[in-house]
Amino acid sequence: MQDLVTSLNERRQRKLYRTRQTLEGSQDVVIHVDGREYLSFCSNDYLGLAAHPRLITAFKEGADRFGVGSGAAHLITGHSYAHQALEEELADFVERPRALLFSTGYMANLGVVSALAGRGDVVLEDRLNHASLIDAARLSGAQLVRYRHSDMNSLRRKLSPIETGACLIASDGVFSMDGDRAPLRELASAAEQGGSWLLVDDAHGFGVLGPDGRGWFFDQLAHAGDEAILMATLGKAFGTFGAFVAGSEALIETLVQHARTFVYTTAPPPAVAWATRTALQMVREGHDLRDNLHASIVRFRQGAEQLGIPLMPSDTPIQPVIVGDAGAALRLSEALRERGILVTAIRPPTVPEGTARLRITLSARHAPQQVDRLLAELNVSFSEILDVAR
Repeated sequence: MQDLVTSLNERRQRKLYRTRQTLEGSQDVVIHVDGREYLSFCSNDYLGLAAHPRLITAFKEGADRFGVGSGAAHLITGHSYAHQALEEELADFVERPRALLFSTGYMANLGVVSALAGRGDVVLEDRLNHASLIDAARLSGAQLVRYRHSDMNSLRRKLSPIETGACLIASDGVFSMDGDRAPLRELASAAEQGGSWLLVDDAHGFGVLGPDGRGWFFDQLAHAGDEAILMATLGKAFGTFGAFVAGSEALIETLVQHARTFVYTTAPPPAVAWATRTALQMVREGHDLRDNLHASIVRFRQGAEQLGIPLMPSDTPIQPVIVGDAGAALRLSEALRERGILVTAIRPPTVPEGTARLRITLSARHAPQQVDRLLAELNVSFSEILDVAR
């Protein structure tokens, strides 16, 4: 027990301690925490659908029709009409033969990798991949090989010595901490040449990028072969909960038989799937939402450039402001909080040492004046905190 206390104290001293905050109402760009109102720039609710009246109505309808819980795993009696209908509609949306629902993106990635790779096989991953992809490779028992971020030469050098066993290349579509996009066409070409699977985690592109919000995977790989696998989440731009994997008939049946995170877990509540069908309709119709989101991204980046605020090269809703030192990033986040703005400080081990940052995320619901307020408060906080730090 004392070892745990000592470890926690050391984490606090290194400015790496994480804490939760409890929202008192629904998810939105203006939220309430501990009796105070905040302007939030740290949600993944990119299209502002999480508390949309249409989704709330659909959720209530789903609960009235299917109840609250699913009661069992998909392969027993937990797979409802709501799940089946959503899977079919998602497959149609991304133009893949089939789709399979998972409870979370983390479970989906673990399920896919463990079903396709094991001892004697190799999983190649971008160094900046989401933790779920890294953990999936480690837990599968396959050899994990990591290549330099979005560096195709590095990937090909790692691929060339592989002669035996199955091989799977895995990458984020949009990198969750940097906001940049993976070179998916180049990855698909490398996978095809190496006879490998390609798994793309499009959690942060799905609903936001591509035609009708079909995602970065669809934008780049709409006509890719069966070796290209899409994983996307429903708790970000779609505003609900869960994830799915889309691919060939044989792939999905393999996951049904062998993906332990699908087989051995209770199915998500069918009311959530029912509400997600409405979210899918809204994403299809959401051109104005994506236009609003893009306008906020452009406004923020232009304003930050004028103020000399250091941004990473991202044209997605994820706008990281590199600080470097974990303590300084935490102080900046706290200073903004005191001014009524929530922006999360991201520190190691989530990001590499020396790259602590503020991770700003934008929503279609952010008004121009709210973006301008963020810029003004960032400018003041940078002057006060970083000038003192220097």
